[in-house]
Amino acid sequence: MPTRIEAWDERYRAGEQVLERPAPLLVEFTSGLTPGTALDLASGPGRNALFLAERGWRITAVDGSATAIELLRRNNPSIDARLADLETGEFELTPRAFDLVLSCYYLQRSLIPAMQSALRAGGMLIMIVRLVDAGQPQGTPTRALPGELRAFFDSWRILHYWEGERGVLDRRHAVAEVVAQKPA
Repeated sequence: MPTRIEAWDERYRAGEQVLERPAPLLVEFTSGLTPGTALDLASGPGRNALFLAERGWRITAVDGSATAIELLRRNNPSIDARLADLETGEFELTPRAFDLVLSCYYLQRSLIPAMQSALRAGGMLIMIVRLVDAGQPQGTPTRALPGELRAFFDSWRILHYWEGERGVLDRRHAVAEVVAQKPA
């Protein structure tokens, strides 16, 4: 049985989850920003990193899948694409190093404080996570409970928060979205 990362490698090699369009939430909230430094965690093959790089952002993209990182590097060698398993701590987030931190469809609760610390004062964090299914009242390691994501950013300026269904890869999933600005 393949490991979690081997399963993602297989999916990317098969062309699954290799999306070309960036997350609409990212497009909406970065369109008027002056490009700076951005961190894309669990970037996959880099749809969001590629979008930001095309607009002048300096990007560090991190993913545990060697296939995803190879695809990203092939598409834009200027992106600092790093192979690291986030769940084992192979990538250390530097405090106050980024203007934007992005995590789409990846939830690792223990990583959220480091993501917050990695932002400069006034920086923006964008997260999209799957919500638990109705039959999972205790939550899961990779899916948030309703209201849980917002609670991580109580002392931040919330620019956007939404919970509901979104279409993802032609399927509908319940998600939570947050765009939060770090206090000065």
